[in-house]
Amino acid sequence: MNARIIADSVYCIHADIETGDLFEGIWPIPNGVSLNCYLIKGEKTVLVDLFRDWTDASQQVETALASAGVYFSQIDYLILNHLEPDHTGWLREFRELNPKARILSTARGINLVKSFYKIEDGLEAVKDGDTLDIGGRTLTFYEIPNVHWPETMAVWDAASGALFPCDAFGSFGALGDRVFDDEFNEKEHAFYEAESLRYYANIVSSFSIFVERAIQKLAALPIACVAPSHGIVWRKDPQRIIGRYGAYAAYAKGPAEKEIAVIWGSMYGNTKTGLDAVIRGIEKEGVPYTTRRVPDENVSWVLADAYRCSGLVLAMPTYEYAMFPPMAYVLDIFRRKHIHGKKVLRIGSWGWAGGAKKEYEQAIESLKWTSVESLEWAGRPTEDELKLLEARGAELARAVISGEQ
Repeated sequence: MNARIIADSVYCIHADIETGDLFEGIWPIPNGVSLNCYLIKGEKTVLVDLFRDWTDASQQVETALASAGVYFSQIDYLILNHLEPDHTGWLREFRELNPKARILSTARGINLVKSFYKIEDGLEAVKDGDTLDIGGRTLTFYEIPNVHWPETMAVWDAASGALFPCDAFGSFGALGDRVFDDEFNEKEHAFYEAESLRYYANIVSSFSIFVERAIQKLAALPIACVAPSHGIVWRKDPQRIIGRYGAYAAYAKGPAEKEIAVIWGSMYGNTKTGLDAVIRGIEKEGVPYTTRRVPDENVSWVLADAYRCSGLVLAMPTYEYAMFPPMAYVLDIFRRKHIHGKKVLRIGSWGWAGGAKKEYEQAIESLKWTSVESLEWAGRPTEDELKLLEARGAELARAVISGEQ
């Protein structure tokens, strides 16, 4: 694919990665992901961010650079906003092709260049507010630490109004031969919105307070384009993705959307029978809900639903005196990703003995959840238990509607 022009002398150079690999070794990307780099030309030539040699990324980027009349050997400055290997994994190869380029990052980023890639020469640390004059335009550096690694920064090009924030404002999903927000219809935008939420919940959600700080820090800039390192480049309506990330960050403090994420697993159908009654109660109150079955559906989508919704239903059988193992894994991910402040109902069937309750309560201890009284039953639920389960579902739905923390 060719380079795409953002503004005079500013180009998006992107590679689409479509693979069965997992992002970060954890998260599925069935619709791929883009790796975006950015070329800025002045009297000197700058490449903002790099890539990992994933599938044929190096060939895609080389082809796009060539379409803009530039080769790796001609880059004067390589700016690394973030050192995670999906943006830097090809750094040693780049250095072999171009031993003269200055590599710029924050002080923490430079330390990671040294430790990850054993490169010592041609490195330059920049700090918040520093500028780089490349002849004809000046770039400014803004540190935005912990979005989502400690060394992260953004680059601002005042001449074009373009902001290059690396992983901030990113999304899963390959782009194809289009990269700009005004090149996609609303149905396609709905897809990328779902993928940006999943990306945020999977990758960034633990650092939401730092996302809010970054948005506040950059708010005074007259941003004409948001150019992240994954996903759509926002040239028509950059505030759309900034606002979206602001909303995602706010979910971490709650309340989130007045919806319920139903997450369930069932061994022989008895827990599912009880869950059906809970859902009837939710439906009577008119609260929207989503359902995800574990382990059938990957925790990546479970996490995205749970992060977005104010309410959770966790339906699981007891398994060998403890929680159903796939649900135990989900709760461990929730703990790691700080899924706090939810309104939650837990239900489940047991066979010869219970036991899930103790492990469950230990698992959620740090999550600051407000719980509707849980219900467990032996084998298949009775008619009285089904009525009670329906009532508990309605109770949870009303708590979500109230919006109180």
